[in-house]
Amino acid sequence: MFSRLSRPQALAVLGAPVVALLAIAAFAPLPFSIAQPGLTADVLGENKGTQVITIDGAPVRRTSGQLRMTTIEATSPDTRVGLPDVIDSWFSTDQAVMPRDSVYPSGDSVKEIEQYNREQMEESQDEATRAALDYLNREDDGIEVGLELADVGGPSAGLLFSLGIVDKLNGDGSGGDLTGGRIVAGTGTIDADGTVGAVGGVPLKTQAARRDGATVFLVPKAECSDARAELPEGLRLVPVTTLKSAVDALIALEKDPGNVPAC
Repeated sequence: MFSRLSRPQALAVLGAPVVALLAIAAFAPLPFSIAQPGLTADVLGENKGTQVITIDGAPVRRTSGQLRMTTIEATSPDTRVGLPDVIDSWFSTDQAVMPRDSVYPSGDSVKEIEQYNREQMEESQDEATRAALDYLNREDDGIEVGLELADVGGPSAGLLFSLGIVDKLNGDGSGGDLTGGRIVAGTGTIDADGTVGAVGGVPLKTQAARRDGATVFLVPKAECSDARAELPEGLRLVPVTTLKSAVDALIALEKDPGNVPAC
């Protein structure tokens, strides 16, 4: 025989398991990473004492201005991210909650992830070099390009690598710098044919760019809306789809500012 519980009694009985579940949920690890603005590096200069872009087999221009690639920093794959962390980050403008698999798609161990990121970076550097030399119609000139960027992995610096090579070899095509002397930042993958691809984490990268002095940010056109979401004051967004469109936009900033595309 069962006796019927009153509503207050039933709530009291049910309340204890619910509270226990909420407590467990609050401290249980979740499949997320917490990301924040990371380092930026000028591909036209040095990083940790090493020239980022080196070129042999052709005269190299002395450049002014900067082309800064941007990164995000995320909690390590073995960091436990709980509900309180997610809630705090949700209301923070300089942090973002990202699915762990989107940040670390290659495996669970730090060694696997580092290896994957190195491979992605090396492939990106090869593609960036081919795209730049093809754009300049110098792919058969025997030019050797070296790219070195310590402690950074993944393919998202591809566009900036290509632009750096173009600037060092050709500038704006008329004797001036591709940057116009500005601090230009950006992000985007690049294929050998010059196609720019989306990367993720753009709102955090715009913050890193502005923090380090950039006034212009080149963004893959497909990520314009993400970039606008929390755009820092004083940073101009320029959408790009190809290496050519990025070069054209930078030249227009100096010579025809009214003809520069905007997000």
